[in-house]
Amino acid sequence: MNDNCRIPFAQALRFWLKLGFISFGGPAGQIAIMHRELVERRRWISERRFLHALNYCMLLPGPEAQQLATYLGWLMHRSAGGVAAGLLFVLPALLILIALSWLYMAWGQHPLVAGMFYGIKPAVCAIVLQAAWRIGGRTLHNRWMWALAVAAFLALAAAQLPFPLILGVAAVLGWLGGRWRPALFRGAESHRAASVVHAPALIDDDTPTPAHARFRWRRLVGVLLAGALLWIMPMALLVALAGPQHVLTQSAGFFTRAALLTFGGAYAVLPYVYQGAVLHYGWLSATQMIDGLALGETTPGPLIMVVAFVGFAAGWNEALTQASGAFLSGPAVIFMAIAGACVATWFTFLPSFVFILAGGPLVESTRNTPAFTAPLTAITAAVVGVILSLALFFAWHVFWPAGFAAPPDFIAMALALLAGLALMRWRVSVIAVIAACAGSGLLLSLLARGV
Repeated sequence: MNDNCRIPFAQALRFWLKLGFISFGGPAGQIAIMHRELVERRRWISERRFLHALNYCMLLPGPEAQQLATYLGWLMHRSAGGVAAGLLFVLPALLILIALSWLYMAWGQHPLVAGMFYGIKPAVCAIVLQAAWRIGGRTLHNRWMWALAVAAFLALAAAQLPFPLILGVAAVLGWLGGRWRPALFRGAESHRAASVVHAPALIDDDTPTPAHARFRWRRLVGVLLAGALLWIMPMALLVALAGPQHVLTQSAGFFTRAALLTFGGAYAVLPYVYQGAVLHYGWLSATQMIDGLALGETTPGPLIMVVAFVGFAAGWNEALTQASGAFLSGPAVIFMAIAGACVATWFTFLPSFVFILAGGPLVESTRNTPAFTAPLTAITAAVVGVILSLALFFAWHVFWPAGFAAPPDFIAMALALLAGLALMRWRVSVIAVIAACAGSGLLLSLLARGV
């Protein structure tokens, strides 16, 4: 492949924009769409090169589907292609989530809207449990992985240890296990090459690496400096305009840390977001956190986009606090909320672009080694326990909203059980389950009002 890729840039842009609006179904569904379109139908890239890029993205913290889109865009059309692919993967979801967040914050207390979310909350419990089941099925292959998962669950749910500490300990144990018993800490072969024989791709297995994808120290330093400036400049602006203790400045630092801890997908970092946004900073309530996850499940794009809702709610609640409720429907609250969503999104996704644009040339010339896969395997096993603790937290707030002293909400339990069966036994899509539970909640609300 020469430097002037034969894939028209405008045609690639149209595909990335389309992908941003249709990428439902979580990372598995998003990766499947890219594979079907780019490998099977359009033949822009070969199977092996697609999987090679995917394996690298799965080793990184951050949303692997968005990073894969960035990587493929970069491989086809240099840095401009990577930035365009990554931004278009996120931008539609951000705009849709801002609109839904505004509707929720402004009208969430309306009986009909509250009824819909009453039905959605049990579905969220089932969705989180399904995530633990799915990741555990790929990772917990022996008693050591099970022990890591149980230990991580107890560390977070019982001891309430910090999420980064749990990941750090898991990584160290994985590194030691990889040297001691490497067979026990070998990752599962989740992505195997397809047996289907395809026609030659424009970027095929034997296509030479283009000049822009070859490793150069000068380019690496340039990307790292650019990434540092893109972090420092908005952070300095926030500090200068709002001060270091303002919610926007605090959220910039918080979501940067969250972005570096998202090993294992968005569900893995949600406990950390909950610890910080709900317990430490008090930006939003536990109920709002659960509702925000439901909104994130219903929009295209990576699930980690739930941070946009968290930022929106943080800005909204902060503006109301400062204004003492005087501008409930005014522009001040909406502006602060949108700023919060944009700040959260910027500082969450910036590291992903840096990882791809800086590390892509190395990936094109190297392969993964056990020194990296063993710690990541241990981290993923610990993530199963972390996600289970999140499911326990959600269940507590949904099934016992008034505390354990009051009787449980048996209707919510029944909805969660049906949602779990639909997801894990009958393989119903997440969107369909959320829609059905929202409709059930709305119907229950109407019946309660005697409509």
